Amino acid sequence: MTTTTDSLLRHRAYWRWSMGVQLARLPATMAPLAFTVLTTATTGSYRLGGVMMAVFVVAELAGSVPAGRLLDRIGPSRGLVAFLLCAALGLGALAFAASAGASPAVLLVLVVLPGTIAGGLSGGFRSLLAGTVSGPLLPRAVSIDAMLIDAVIIGGPLLVALLTTIDAVLPIVAMAVVFAVAALLVPRREAPVPVVGERPPLPIRAAVPWLACQFTIGHLLSTVEVAPYALAQRLGAAEGAAALIITVLSGASIVGGALYAWRGIRLTVAPRVQAITLLTGFIAGGCTVALDLGWPGLLTGVVLIGFCTGPLVTVASVQMQGLLPEGRRSEGFSLTFVVQASGFGIGSLTVGVLPLWLAPVFGVASAVLACAILGRGPARVVGTPPATS
Repeated sequence: MTTTTDSLLRHRAYWRWSMGVQLARLPATMAPLAFTVLTTATTGSYRLGGVMMAVFVVAELAGSVPAGRLLDRIGPSRGLVAFLLCAALGLGALAFAASAGASPAVLLVLVVLPGTIAGGLSGGFRSLLAGTVSGPLLPRAVSIDAMLIDAVIIGGPLLVALLTTIDAVLPIVAMAVVFAVAALLVPRREAPVPVVGERPPLPIRAAVPWLACQFTIGHLLSTVEVAPYALAQRLGAAEGAAALIITVLSGASIVGGALYAWRGIRLTVAPRVQAITLLTGFIAGGCTVALDLGWPGLLTGVVLIGFCTGPLVTVASVQMQGLLPEGRRSEGFSLTFVVQASGFGIGSLTVGVLPLWLAPVFGVASAVLACAILGRGPARVVGTPPATS
């Protein structure tokens, strides 16, 4: 295994892992539009597509931690291959049923299996990264991965829009194919997992500060990602301006992650201090978005939130890896997925039920609470040797 940070670009095992995890994430980003297009074309109801997505998300959240626990027991590498192939078969069955004119109830039932499996994929792949990249390479690897997530989020709906011009069922078929290809890219090497005796407990108490960071990321991001139309309309702009807001957010996230991967990981500042600093950027960005300061204010707030996202994801993820017992990493990282997704769900809900200016304030409150938890006192800190350029 390579030992210097500049060698990550030539780290074949990492890039195999990266291609696998990005493909495994892609169907979830395709699902909202793919389900809507499918049900509109086959049943005439776009609302059924929304219900299918809701079922998919609930199954994803409910199955995430149990799926991660199962992956730890059978081995994440072997388990992920089985999970991905089962998800591919489930989506294949969904595409066949939709083409055959199946009832809405059947379509909803068929969504449950791939949704349940998708919830455990993130934690399983993240646990394999620990056996693929180590030492000073790890923060850079996580930071680059956080950048690539934005590309997947943007690329998923675009791929659906392209495939829909051919056939409404084709995006579902493509989702199944993507899962199958991801199975071929799962790293085959298993990290040694101690299974003798009682399983070590998850260090929930020590992990609370980093879980709070994950929750804040989902909470505050969702207030921007779910409300771009409303934010644009507040400024008297056309709906097309919403795309500008999302583009700026994604671009700032990519730039922030790139800068952290290039220089930020060399910082000798304690991870807690780094996290508090980044959360302060979240607080400033959320407050600026909440205030009606015109386009300069809105875009400044969006840039601050996006710029701090990638580095905060990296800091929290690296610290979580050091805390989690080797035999429970899939479960532990699946838990972080649930926490972040819960934050995203709550943020989305506040956008739907609260005045537009107030929704970001709740995201800011989450960031303030995370800062308070991080600042309460010393907890176990995972040190990472500074990278060499």
